[in-house]
Amino acid sequence: MSVTLLAPLCALLYLAATGMQLLQISQGGRRMSRPVLAVTLLALASHAAIVWQTVFLEDGIHLGFFRVSALIFLVINVACLASLWRRPLQNLLAALFPLSALSVLVATFAPDTAAGTTDTTGGMLLHIASSILAYAVLTLAAVQSALLALQDHQLRHRHTRGLVQVLPPLQLMESMLFELLWIGVTLLTIAIVSGAVFVDDIFAQHLVHKTVLTMVAWLLFSVLLWGHYQLGWRSMTAVKFTLGGFALLMLAFFGSKLVLELILERG
Repeated sequence: MSVTLLAPLCALLYLAATGMQLLQISQGGRRMSRPVLAVTLLALASHAAIVWQTVFLEDGIHLGFFRVSALIFLVINVACLASLWRRPLQNLLAALFPLSALSVLVATFAPDTAAGTTDTTGGMLLHIASSILAYAVLTLAAVQSALLALQDHQLRHRHTRGLVQVLPPLQLMESMLFELLWIGVTLLTIAIVSGAVFVDDIFAQHLVHKTVLTMVAWLLFSVLLWGHYQLGWRSMTAVKFTLGGFALLMLAFFGSKLVLELILERG
């Protein structure tokens, strides 16, 4: 199927899965139902086909601003779905799916903002893959922290209906957040080290802000993990550090690509 036909279909599947999941949440469901899972798998399959046809082309790998967004959201959704066998993260999908729908439409119909990369060595592929996986997992951590903040706020104000009824206990929500942070920081460490080894000059003029912001984000996440296990930091402290680190990470990656590719047109 043509990607121009597949993209709207994929977006509709994501929106349908969002509506079905929200309906299930409103009815107090704590697990993803089989109909929601079926629609989700169809959406992911079409999303993967779109990424394959827009990112991995004959003239190289196209990682422009719009196309890499679709790739990252695909990885985020797959990571979240794969985690369901161990942790109840299905409520995150209701927030991720509408953004995924937008990403596939933009990746398909917006102009490419960067030329294809053909000279990708094994080391560079490791850097790219670990970076994308780190962004994906830490995005899940950021969404998880936002839900944790809402849950904490409702419990502090003695609101026992609505969101509190469908989310796992607060202690489990915190445990899930720190598990995601550990995985994300490990992947981000691999991305930084591989970048230092295999990228010619990570402090070149067009990379310096991306490198510095990424390292500051890594430092924030690392301080949070240390504070949690050594000083017992929890709840809103974890939320603030997580969202702060995530904001820096997104500014480092998407902010630099936005300026270079869409404003300066240096893709």
